[in-house]
Amino acid sequence: MEKKKIGIASDHAGYDMKEFLTGYLDAKGFEVVDYGCHSEESCDYADYAHPLATAVESGEVAFGVGLCGSGEGMAMTLNKHQGIRAGLVWNPEIAELVKRHNNANVLVLPARFISNDEAMIITDKFIASEFEGGRHERRIEKMPIK
Repeated sequence: MEKKKIGIASDHAGYDMKEFLTGYLDAKGFEVVDYGCHSEESCDYADYAHPLATAVESGEVAFGVGLCGSGEGMAMTLNKHQGIRAGLVWNPEIAELVKRHNNANVLVLPARFISNDEAMIITDKFIASEFEGGRHERRIEKMPIK
């Protein structure tokens, strides 16, 4: 597996899991760029989702991982960006499908609803999965508002 540069961002609810995943991915040889937050102090997920989305869209990072309590706010904010396909994932099967069928470029995790061990497994599955193309390509092309 090619080691890619990964962006990661969270709000306060996802901070601990973000720190855990950053260490995990770093140990696996990935370069991880942390877009915040940087403590458990209450903050707004959008302040960190937008810089992560911009980095993914520009190619500064190959893909992103976003975390917040439910994952919903982070996913909604990320998906406001035309070049982002952020998928909220809570098990490995969905991690694989969101990449294979939707060519997701940001994995979003619900930090209050999964364990660090589950986050590792889900992240590994997302990274290992490849976009299938084919009939899914035309569906991806219809996502942006033109």
